[in-house]
Amino acid sequence: MFDKIIFVCTDNNARSPMAETIYKSLAEDGGIPSISRGMVVLFSEPVSEKAETVLENHGLTPAVEASEELTANDITENSLLLTMTEKQKSQVIERFGFQEQVFTIKEFNGEEGEVKDPYGGTLVDYEECFNELLRLIKKTIYKLDEMGK
Repeated sequence: MFDKIIFVCTDNNARSPMAETIYKSLAEDGGIPSISRGMVVLFSEPVSEKAETVLENHGLTPAVEASEELTANDITENSLLLTMTEKQKSQVIERFGFQEQVFTIKEFNGEEGEVKDPYGGTLVDYEECFNELLRLIKKTIYKLDEMGK
């Protein structure tokens, strides 16, 4: 069904890299290929130090070294795009037109709300974001398995 999962956040240096890293660590046999991207990446930056610390505290190495902006070349007809917020979802649809395969990660999992951006927050804020993403990605994997990928 889906040939790629693209986790999308604003600047691709905290939420979407954490989501990609968590997904890759949990998906059996690597799962569906996945990447993470940002909607506004003016220049490439490394993953947030706090996001990296939280991932490492959970025994994970960030799947991303530096931020990248989402481009049309990243998206296929069968890509699943999971954004952190409604605004990002709207931006993806407006910019690229792939409406049927774009969801907030909570919406995809039958939930309401958004994944809060920990930017500017404490290490605890990043840990809370990690835990929320971990829960949502587990649900995503279960749902994809039920759908037959």
